[in-house]
Amino acid sequence: MLILQGEMDMIRNVILDMGNVLLDYDPQAPLDHYCDSREEKETIRRELFEGPEWILADRGEVRADELYGRVRDRVPEVYREHLRQCCEGWHTCMGWLDGAREFCHFIKEAGYRIFILSNAADSFYTYFPSFLPLNFFDGIVVSADVRMIKPDPGIYRYLLERYGLKAEECLFVDDVQANVNGAVAVGMQAFRFTGDYEKIKSEYTL
Repeated sequence: MLILQGEMDMIRNVILDMGNVLLDYDPQAPLDHYCDSREEKETIRRELFEGPEWILADRGEVRADELYGRVRDRVPEVYREHLRQCCEGWHTCMGWLDGAREFCHFIKEAGYRIFILSNAADSFYTYFPSFLPLNFFDGIVVSADVRMIKPDPGIYRYLLERYGLKAEECLFVDDVQANVNGAVAVGMQAFRFTGDYEKIKSEYTL
């Protein structure tokens, strides 16, 4: 099992964020793929990826298939077809991070339970299984399903209660410091991911 250096708590469960921990979430990729001009890219980035509906989708208050209809009137008509393509196909530009699948297999084969805790819309179930089958994981919590997003303490507690986990036996990995802090606040061990899976192994006796 995984024992933190300088700590007595035994880690039995590894909980992973999805975006920029397993899959490369970068809005610029679909913008570059579907859009033409710099102005068009900036407009669609602002209204779609940085607009309020994106967070509402993560909260489960807006379905992913509603995004286009809600944002359409805020962009010039000439941009709307590319907006639609971004709404429907942004995730096709989200590749796997190098070493991500290998890291998941490593964790599981080492005897730890492995979970996903992701801020994501309902479309998660459309694209994520191409990375690894859902049943590869011991549990998955998607924010849209529970109407909470990280770093709300409630979403971490929901995962713990749903799967009967002890917070002190969990290692949470996320690329966003606020989300790492949220996990620590409920008693988990937590690590901010910066692109190096080996660093996780080197900082813990894995």
